[in-house]
Amino acid sequence: MNWWKVAGGILGGGVILAIGLLIGHFGISKDTKPQWVKELYTDLDEEFIKEFMKEVDNKRIEENLRALSEKPHVATSQADEDLVQLILSRWRDPQIGLDEVKEERYDVFLSFPDSKNPNNVAVVRSDGSTSFTSQYMESPLTDDQKHPDILQPFLAYAPNGTVTIEKKGSNPELALLVNLAKTIDLNGTIAIVRYGGIGRVNKAINAEKFGVIGVIIYTDPKNINDGKSDPHDSYPNSWYLPPSGVERGSFKENFGDQLTPYYPAKDFTYRIPESQIKGISNIPAQPIGYEDAKQLICNLSGSEAPWQGSLGCTYNTGPGFVQTSLFSNSDVQINVYNKRTIKSSANVMGFIRGAVEPDRYIMYGNHRDSWVHGAIDPSSGTAVMLEITRVLGRKLKEGKWRPRRSIIFGSWGAEEFGLIGSTEFAEEYYSKLRDRTAAYINVDIAVFANASLRAQGTPPAQSVIFAASKQEVGPDVTDALGQVKIPGDSSLTVYENWKNHFNRDSPHYGLIPQMHFNEGSVYGSVIHYTGSTSNTLEVKFTNVFTKCDYKKTSARIYPAYHTAFDTFDYASKYIDPGFTSHQTVARTAGNVLLRLSDSIILPLGARDYVELLENYYNEAEKQFLVNLNLHKISLEPLKTAINRYKTASETLEETIQNLKETDETPLRIRMVNDQLMLLERAFTNSMAFPNRLYFSHVLWATRSSSFATFPGLADAYQQATETDTTEDWHMVHHQLTIAIQAVESAASTLELATKL
Repeated sequence: MNWWKVAGGILGGGVILAIGLLIGHFGISKDTKPQWVKELYTDLDEEFIKEFMKEVDNKRIEENLRALSEKPHVATSQADEDLVQLILSRWRDPQIGLDEVKEERYDVFLSFPDSKNPNNVAVVRSDGSTSFTSQYMESPLTDDQKHPDILQPFLAYAPNGTVTIEKKGSNPELALLVNLAKTIDLNGTIAIVRYGGIGRVNKAINAEKFGVIGVIIYTDPKNINDGKSDPHDSYPNSWYLPPSGVERGSFKENFGDQLTPYYPAKDFTYRIPESQIKGISNIPAQPIGYEDAKQLICNLSGSEAPWQGSLGCTYNTGPGFVQTSLFSNSDVQINVYNKRTIKSSANVMGFIRGAVEPDRYIMYGNHRDSWVHGAIDPSSGTAVMLEITRVLGRKLKEGKWRPRRSIIFGSWGAEEFGLIGSTEFAEEYYSKLRDRTAAYINVDIAVFANASLRAQGTPPAQSVIFAASKQEVGPDVTDALGQVKIPGDSSLTVYENWKNHFNRDSPHYGLIPQMHFNEGSVYGSVIHYTGSTSNTLEVKFTNVFTKCDYKKTSARIYPAYHTAFDTFDYASKYIDPGFTSHQTVARTAGNVLLRLSDSIILPLGARDYVELLENYYNEAEKQFLVNLNLHKISLEPLKTAINRYKTASETLEETIQNLKETDETPLRIRMVNDQLMLLERAFTNSMAFPNRLYFSHVLWATRSSSFATFPGLADAYQQATETDTTEDWHMVHHQLTIAIQAVESAASTLELATKL
């Protein structure tokens, strides 16, 4: 055998093979890969985001808002049902619609005033005649307030009854009731309190503990009008609340339908007796305007109250009226005639199917129902959502875009009655949402002033909202005639403008915009119950400047909130003339939506929880360490768990960075995304707060104590220091264990899937 020939043949064949491989590698276009392979590796298209933002139209948002707020549309009313049909028709439109649209109906427990027997507050003389009765409706300052379907002022679920008492207690801030109770016998009194601070129902629940038998609640001009109470200074002459304005609201603590906790309110669902409902007040309550409140407060006797408002008189504590008053020797009555009923309420759900990961959901929603016209709350959010779906729907129908992950849009019903629609949806689809939802975006009140963005959410959402806000220039801030700009604001990005108004100093990032978390928002009900939303955020423009004179305001929210003056006229004149802030919110929220739905790796920052965890630990160590040591309870395991989380999050961050620089396998990317998606629910524990319906997030549950640390631990510690019982100190150890385990679980979630 000629070995040289054989060797030469092998060598020649090897050269030919090598040349072929090189030609195959460099000469064959990657575009010849199958479409499904290309889609697996398709990442976020920044040019598409720019195109989307360019097409968002402020005029269309304006027309959306005009249609949405034309009539009062309290939940389950005919006007609310009309809006259900409007949204269905938009999302089913063959040119701009979504892939699938449907109604989800629930039979929910609601409460309404009796139109034939209006609630009121009255002052009754000894002979039975009435010297004062609160107004049944707001003054008709514009034609909007003349609409026959305007809901009378009331507090939903406030118990019926007439309470008549000779003593009248005035205490504008219920937190001071403890101090007043030391000097005044509040037993058997009626309290008049102001909005602000704790929730409206909590004011009554707290007052009842001191023997108060009825509550009157009003909005003080000091808190909402920058101290202005003259009618000429208020709407329709400015954005300030008119004297007759009354804030309506839900008078209960808990999320969802009250008769079907943890289960969707369907016809087959067991309903608990009304007597078993938790988190509602047992004493009658009624809201009134500050015009009526002035009549009561300015005639009270007693010593000077520790808090003074802006009604033009000295606030006294009571009880009783001064002898020189027209109300001398008269009784105060609260008359409540609310009706409780079960009615059908609809969510409208729209779906866009994901091209690559259809079993991963990005949710976007806001509620639809309002107490009256609801131009700002919630129709500003719905107007924005409809514009986002119009732009994306057109791209979808034209075949120019389909998201990587599925998008679910939700128009929630009966939210004003206590987050009912969103909670019932979460209950019905609990398993799917828990296992498949990567993020939820809520845009409820899109704009209630126009100076700065305000975003709320859990820390991992920080990075995506920062990225989106850096791409949009702030809106032109104009006067009521749409003519004058506030110099400088429109030259900044939304991010920079936001940072200028609301900021904090981060050890890791330096000076950055401030984000908060609001457990009472729609997304709060979703995150606490399902634990499925990896990150939740809410986007809105908020009040740093008033529309009429550009000066800073102390108003806790826009002055017409939950009143009959929250109309299109009010919104277009004083909140956002030109609707450029609405446009900015639509662009920013849509940008966030696209980043979450289209990025190959979820743009969520697990490491951003480290700062919060370390702050929580430092607060616990500072406030609790001495007493914990006395009771042989150690914080060291918590510190160890937080360090483990920090290491795990930094390692995952490094892994993500390396993935972005390599052609990694799709399954590897999917694993990382699952680690990010499952993070938030690792912090949940359904047994952590057995006495609080739905609350399960160990970091974000409500707390009654002032300690800025793990809520369960903070409340348990405060209870133990007050009682000093062995049982309560055991509960401190119990809650500390819950916190440690939650952090350990989160760390484990971020670590390699193969590592235990």
